[in-house]
Amino acid sequence: MKVVALAGGVGGAKLADGLAQVLPTEDLTIIVNTGDDFEHFGLSICPDLDTVCYTLAGLANPETGWGQASESWVAIEAAKALGAPGWFNLGDRDLGTHLERTRRLRGGDALSAITADFCRAWGIGPQVLPMSDAPVRTIVQTRDGDELAFQNYFVELRCEPEVRGFRFEGIEAARPAPGAVDALIAADLVVICPSNPWVSVAPILAIDGLRAAVADKPVLAVSPIIGGQAVKGPAAKMFRELGIAPSALAVAQHYGDLLAGFVLDTADAGQAEAVQGLGIMPLATATLMQDTAGRARLAAEVLEFGGYLLTNA
Repeated sequence: MKVVALAGGVGGAKLADGLAQVLPTEDLTIIVNTGDDFEHFGLSICPDLDTVCYTLAGLANPETGWGQASESWVAIEAAKALGAPGWFNLGDRDLGTHLERTRRLRGGDALSAITADFCRAWGIGPQVLPMSDAPVRTIVQTRDGDELAFQNYFVELRCEPEVRGFRFEGIEAARPAPGAVDALIAADLVVICPSNPWVSVAPILAIDGLRAAVADKPVLAVSPIIGGQAVKGPAAKMFRELGIAPSALAVAQHYGDLLAGFVLDTADAGQAEAVQGLGIMPLATATLMQDTAGRARLAAEVLEFGGYLLTNA
């Protein structure tokens, strides 16, 4: 079974890693959100892309899920002592990634080509693609009338401003990264990982050509909401501030007729009938991935469910 996974954030990275454990390398492509990308200290930083790659490579910090394990902070602490902004910490190992990416981007290389080379260097087997080589920036629109770059909202302001919407700057000019549409055409199944629907998945689906290619395939999503709360990040807070009670059912409603199947946690099994009422086949199982084995277990269940959807379409 050839699978394309759409991913962003820690939850998306974990399921992508699970899929990489149970699928042959050549059968998995992971398309990653780059709406969170930004420039800091003159460097091009790709938080979701790096989180997915570090996780697949076994380099991720096991406590945070982002950044690298065994990290040190010598460079950023020295810069802060000289008056540099300290709201976004860059570890020394992580800094090496950003330095080399920035050097190559300024030399004219495409982000997708750089990512492919990084994956080879890190021993990552599946194809990992940014959603686009063109810059797209998620802008958070707040109730106070402000428009905030995502990392300023997420890291600097710790998600405190109340949101009223989002826009994706540069989306009109962005095109899918080379290989993304081809991977979707060849795919038997598309898996939307348990990533934030508003700011991790929506930018991917907003790229001209990607949503249409996804919609042509059987699609299943895994809920990032368990028991009305986000496992990690501000997804539940965003739902509430947009006037929607956060729940697994709300996530299924958000994706709507894009989905053939929806995976929700056993804690939310009572919502499965309502999901089915949307014309979406539900699967209730344990979705919290507490370790590497848990990622592989959930991925295997997702693929078995996907196989069921394919044979009963």
